[in-house]
Amino acid sequence: MPHTPENCKEVFAMLSQYLDLELPSDDCQAIEEHLAGCAPCMEFLESLKKTVKLCHECQPSTVPAPLTPEARRELEGAWKKMLERRGG
Repeated sequence: MPHTPENCKEVFAMLSQYLDLELPSDDCQAIEEHLAGCAPCMEFLESLKKTVKLCHECQPSTVPAPLTPEARRELEGAWKKMLERRGG
């Protein structure tokens, strides 16, 4: 799957199922080939993995602290960097 905005959107739509091992092997292979040549999608995948891990570690009775201004700037910077790489 080549690196195009349309293919990136398609990969984004399937990443949760990919991580949960819910896709046919052909789809998994296509996603892996795309990820190998698409740094922005790979960054998004790694971010999604971290988010899932944090969600599993979070206790239901615990309310997370709000983002610090520094963390918010870092998150926004990463998001803008991803958009720039995608040409958006």
